[in-house]
Amino acid sequence: MADYIIVGGGSGGSALAGRLAQSGAKVLVLESGPRDRHPLIHIPAGFVKLLDSKLLYHYATEAQPHLNGRAPVMPQGHVLGGGGSVNAAIYIRGQRGDYDGWAEAGAEGWAYRDVLPYFRRAEDNDRLADAYHGNGGPLGVSDLRQTSDLTRAFVRAAQEAGIPFTPDFNGARQRGVGFNQTTTRNGRRCSAAVGYLRPALKTGNLEIRTGCLVTRVLFDGDRATGVEYARNGRLEQVQAAEEVILSAGAVQTPKLLMLSGIGPEVELARHGIAVKQRLEGVGQNLQDHLEFPAIRFCTGRQGYYGEDSFFRAIKNGLQYLLFKSGPVMSNVTEACAFMNVDDSEAEPNIQMHFVPIVFIEGEAAPIKRAGATVNPCVLRPASRGEIRLRNADPAANPLIDPRYLSAAEDMRLSVRGLQLARRILTQPAFAPFVEPTEAFPGAAVQEEAALQSYIRARGKTVYHPVGTCRMGLDEMAVVDPQLRVRGVRNLRVVDNSVMPTLISGNTNAPAIMIGEKASDIILGIEPLAPLNA
Repeated sequence: MADYIIVGGGSGGSALAGRLAQSGAKVLVLESGPRDRHPLIHIPAGFVKLLDSKLLYHYATEAQPHLNGRAPVMPQGHVLGGGGSVNAAIYIRGQRGDYDGWAEAGAEGWAYRDVLPYFRRAEDNDRLADAYHGNGGPLGVSDLRQTSDLTRAFVRAAQEAGIPFTPDFNGARQRGVGFNQTTTRNGRRCSAAVGYLRPALKTGNLEIRTGCLVTRVLFDGDRATGVEYARNGRLEQVQAAEEVILSAGAVQTPKLLMLSGIGPEVELARHGIAVKQRLEGVGQNLQDHLEFPAIRFCTGRQGYYGEDSFFRAIKNGLQYLLFKSGPVMSNVTEACAFMNVDDSEAEPNIQMHFVPIVFIEGEAAPIKRAGATVNPCVLRPASRGEIRLRNADPAANPLIDPRYLSAAEDMRLSVRGLQLARRILTQPAFAPFVEPTEAFPGAAVQEEAALQSYIRARGKTVYHPVGTCRMGLDEMAVVDPQLRVRGVRNLRVVDNSVMPTLISGNTNAPAIMIGEKASDIILGIEPLAPLNA
């Protein structure tokens, strides 16, 4: 019998499992996906070839009224390491105000000064060592060894458009344009599965079972005692001596709670599920980033267009294997910019991801052209969606309704972000590389209504769903600040579903921080001393 059962081997669950096992606790991780053995997982550029693979769930959302009735897909990691095994490896933490806002809303102990020590403890940064950054932690964080000419042009062009350069998005201020650091070490991806689980396996305290679909949490009265799961066509049960911890992510964790009788009373009754604990907030408060592209085609073969052709792929693969250099070393999303489109001196409300390829969804046929793509998104969307059960079948995907752009402010900021992205692409730094006319949205799209229509037609997820098991102290909170599910014992949630609000940026690093901090909470260890950096 394990001391702790962790449902989900994603970023938060892997970090937590590693820390608990290293402390001497017996830990069992149940992951629905396979082991992270696919070779492309561990190569920086490999994730591009995995986006359509079975290593991701490809959730279809509900039809979105504010996206012209489209039902865009929301991919999520379905492999050991979760999204951290199949994402672009971007290391972003968010803003100080994100976490201070959590604390002000009732998540006591989760202010920026409280979480910064856990970001630092996790980190093994190859360049930075200061009040904001750590060295020697499980998570490798590195500068890019490969950047394209187009990416460098973007960084210069953003400066020409008035955005200052920053060497560190995770330091004193997020504002600026710069090159991303990535969760890599020695030229290979360092997911939480690599950084935390592999060392923990050597202790003998950790067991990992993959291909396990957890169907429900088991209870004795109000105490969680274990879980039931399906594996190889058979139902099995396993018991936990101490706690059951759900780390299945913002889509699967609320689904599992509801299947276990914890959630909104009407929703459970609709599927004939007996109520174990009425918690109206389960599945509510869904938030995600929505992006849309500004694109210019290139005059030649700039960027990474054609680098995956047969002979070039062989050349690039050999270059990577022999010298750890070349296009295979790229995470493709090599640069970002953060800015406030209302007040340039204020904290950013828009993020832009730059990719030196044509990156667009919804076309009948792939666009086979070299190009430069800037994808802006609103950092702190006001829109709120929900997760509901499709039925009581544990194998069925839940209903996912992000309600993108349902808040008018999200559309206003989206338009402003798109206008700025287009302006960056017209700057002198891009002139040697791109055609004089814009590819998308296109020169004819200028008026406010036309820009809104374009955003509705092209908006897509940035793969950052959070918030569906919100942390807090009010009646709609699902977990308390110690991540305990309200109203039951020995059951916690440790993943991005506990975020009260979406952080200002990519969500992998915060998921690992949540796992780090949760390990001290669960073990009863005094929290790391707050930092006032």
